[in-house]
Amino acid sequence: MLYPLSYEGGGRRRVYQRHRSARDAPVPSGATMSGFSETISAAVATALAKAFPDVGSVDFMVERPRDRANGDWAANAALVAARQAGKPPREVAEAIAAALDGIPHLESVEVAGPGFINLRLAPTWYHEVVRAAAEGGPGFARSDAGAGERIQVEFVSSNPNGPLHFGHGRGGVIGDVLVRCLEYAGHPVEREYYYNDAGVQMEHFGASLEARYLQALGRDVEFPENGYHGAYITEWAAEMRDEQGDAWADLPDGERRATIRTWGLARAMRDIEETLELARIPFDRWFSETSLHESGSVDASITELRDTGFVYEKDGATWFRSTDFGDDQDRVIITSDGRYTYLAPDIAYHRDKFERGFDRVINIWGADHHGYIPRMKAAVAALGYDPDRLEVLVNQMVNLSRAGEPMKMSTRAGEFVTFREVLEEVGTDATRFHLAAFSPDTQVTFDLEAVKAKSMDNPVYYSQYAHARICSLERFAAEAGVTRAPLAEVDLTVLVDPAELDLMKQIDRLGEEVVEAARRRAPHRVTAYAHELATAFHRFYTDCRVVTDDPARTQARLWLIEAAKSAVRATLDLLAVSAPESM
Repeated sequence: MLYPLSYEGGGRRRVYQRHRSARDAPVPSGATMSGFSETISAAVATALAKAFPDVGSVDFMVERPRDRANGDWAANAALVAARQAGKPPREVAEAIAAALDGIPHLESVEVAGPGFINLRLAPTWYHEVVRAAAEGGPGFARSDAGAGERIQVEFVSSNPNGPLHFGHGRGGVIGDVLVRCLEYAGHPVEREYYYNDAGVQMEHFGASLEARYLQALGRDVEFPENGYHGAYITEWAAEMRDEQGDAWADLPDGERRATIRTWGLARAMRDIEETLELARIPFDRWFSETSLHESGSVDASITELRDTGFVYEKDGATWFRSTDFGDDQDRVIITSDGRYTYLAPDIAYHRDKFERGFDRVINIWGADHHGYIPRMKAAVAALGYDPDRLEVLVNQMVNLSRAGEPMKMSTRAGEFVTFREVLEEVGTDATRFHLAAFSPDTQVTFDLEAVKAKSMDNPVYYSQYAHARICSLERFAAEAGVTRAPLAEVDLTVLVDPAELDLMKQIDRLGEEVVEAARRRAPHRVTAYAHELATAFHRFYTDCRVVTDDPARTQARLWLIEAAKSAVRATLDLLAVSAPESM
């Protein structure tokens, strides 16, 4: 059982480090920038084994206390082990504290409340953080925590029947920042966009373009009842007319529809790719649904499920027995008229993913796909894969407003606001930061006027301004004739001001925050950390003059702002937000 650290040592930012075998945990000889919690956990586990040799496996947490007066780290090992030890938790904590050894830079250990172990690090640790950050640049806190787990993240995946709307943009930014966090945490990651270029929606799209194209040529044709009414259909049809003239107008109906549909697919994909490039969202692979049909993968997947007894025929249709895997009802995969449902190619697609050797597959879907998750997990299980290897992040709706007034968005009526329009009006930096700033499972209101405001109340401006201020301080020092001495020759022990210490502690958090953002699939943690880091720097900027009459202090602070620059740049890079040198 895990006990939350809710008393004195408690806090909302937890670094989970579980130890199944305390007896065998090694005493650490040192610590890394991104792994100090592991060092503490191993040392606490070893101390527990020394103090209580009969205590077996325990499962405890190490975290940063919410109240910094309680130290730098806290462990709840005594509360977890008390029952096995047969002692009150506080007595167990006292024994662990007495036996604790092997933590570099440890200044003091205190037992608090019912048995929390609070640890305080000496400033020397934070001086090491400054050295590592200043010399290592934005990558100084990279981790190998995820090494060995190969992950595929599939996101956006909008049907290629029109421009990306703003809701797709939110999923795109969340997916992109998550991938960047996973990579920073050591995971090999592949980004993928799956586009449904087959099926009924593409037929409606082709019919809509065909009608508008013929109308643009002056032909009297009726617009299809299930067509797409967006203005983009009319615009693209006009482009087609300008390119082709009436060359396609008199083709046989089937040939004309297929030709126009192919043109429309290419036009939609070009628009999608251009928009994603503007949003700084790259992909390693673009995967076509049609390729699954052409390769025979869809039929092969259904045959595999039929051979294992998970497909049956009923009422002329073909059904997947998904209730065997916890779904609330079985699902049709081939209709009575011989058409595949959406589930059939999706089963083949996920089979293909796992056959490519990914250890974990993460899908980022819109809120309207929430009910689709159980049947997809059922399909993965029926194919013989662990369904837990498939994770689905549900991306809730984003509502647009302008100066507090809601803006209507209706894709069927064609009145939606495109992702590109927002990027062009607000800017990529502000759009990305604000879309990444909230948990994917919460609805968001995105106010165009507020997001593009250039003020310290705007979190993206606030974070970027920290980087610009650091660059300004460095320029000021150079203009004043102050040259930064080699770091090895600089005495960092003069960094004792509360604002200096707070800034160093925030820099120290970068690695663990990114690992947690990756592990929890919570990219919004990066924006929260970016704001807290910027706050610490702006306070330092206000309280501590960098170029002073004290050469030793000046040199130490010049290296401190270089370390802060590395951390600020790392957070902005993770968010794919620019780091301006002046504002």
